[in-house]
Amino acid sequence: MKMLDIGEVSQTVGVPASTLRYYDEIGLISSVGRHGLRRQFAPDVLLQLALISMGKSAGFSLEDIAGMFGRDGRPDLPRQELHDRADDLDRQIRELTALRDTLRHVADCPAPSHMECPTFRRLVGVMGRRKSKKAKSRSKASAGLR
Repeated sequence: MKMLDIGEVSQTVGVPASTLRYYDEIGLISSVGRHGLRRQFAPDVLLQLALISMGKSAGFSLEDIAGMFGRDGRPDLPRQELHDRADDLDRQIRELTALRDTLRHVADCPAPSHMECPTFRRLVGVMGRRKSKKAKSRSKASAGLR
């Protein structure tokens, strides 16, 4: 099996060598040896790094991601957590879509003043109610944790 030098891995995945060293130090990936002072990795580290990148993009912390790998470094993905995160992303997409639509309306609104535009006022009200519901939900959740 051909080992990959830390420089090769860095260049292939577009992650700085310092990040790879950090991931190695915290146990997210494992080097299999050294060639001189340079760490060497098995080729499957490329899959691990792709999964780490995807997890970070999905909003998981490095600690969360570390828990998604078994002791052997193979993925052991928690399906329910992934479903929950996908649901969170769906909510964010809806909220961002509404925000985008509001911004486009504001940019194109023919009313002399945005405050005179009934559509603008309705959209702002909807956005405000969503934020208020989120704040109340977070407040209840944190109260239950105490």
